[in-house]
Amino acid sequence: MVLVAIVVAITMMVGSLARSLAAPSVGSAGTQAQDASAMTAADGVVTEADGAMPVGASAFDEQHPGIVNLDPDLLRALRDAASDAREDGVEFVVNSGWRSPDYQQQLLRDAVDEYGSEEEAARWVATAETSAHVAGSAVDVGSYDATDWLSEHGAGYGLCPIYDNEPWHFELHPEAIDQGCPAKYFDPTEDPRMQQ
Repeated sequence: MVLVAIVVAITMMVGSLARSLAAPSVGSAGTQAQDASAMTAADGVVTEADGAMPVGASAFDEQHPGIVNLDPDLLRALRDAASDAREDGVEFVVNSGWRSPDYQQQLLRDAVDEYGSEEEAARWVATAETSAHVAGSAVDVGSYDATDWLSEHGAGYGLCPIYDNEPWHFELHPEAIDQGCPAKYFDPTEDPRMQQ
C-alpha cells in the first residue's frame, strides 16, 4: 500500500513538473516576459500573485504570496519545523501553499483533462470552495527527506499529513501536539470537508 502511494506520488510530481515546464514559467528573479500584474489564473495563466511557487521556495521566504498568505499559525508551525529539520540536515521546500480561487480552479480543470473525469480528478484536486490551499490552511512540502521528516516529527508542531495519496500535503492540527495526528484519508474523496 505504501509502495503504491509512493509510486502515485512520484507519478503526480513528474506530471506536475511536465505541466510546469510546458506552462509559461516564472524566472529566478520573479519576472515574466509579460506583465505578471495584468495576468491572473482567470486568464489561464497562473502567476506568483495567484500563489504559484518558484522552484526551491523556502518556508522562510517573505515575498511569495503562496507563503505569506498562509494562515499565520500554520506558517509559524511550518517555520519552526523547518528550523529544527535544518538542524538534522533536512531542508524544506514549499511546492505549494496558499492559492487563489482562480488558480485552484485551473488546477482542477487541468486534473479533469489529465484524468478524464471530475470524479477521478477529485482524488487529487479540490474545488476552490473546498480547498484547504485556497483557505491558506495547507502546505505541500518537498523534498522526499522533508516529507519523511515531517511524517515522523510533524505532530510535535501540529503539522499533520492528511491524505495517503498526497504524502507532501500537510495541515495544521494543534491538538496533534498532545494527541498525535488524526487518521489519514486515503484521498480527498474520503474527506467530509470535500463534500460541501
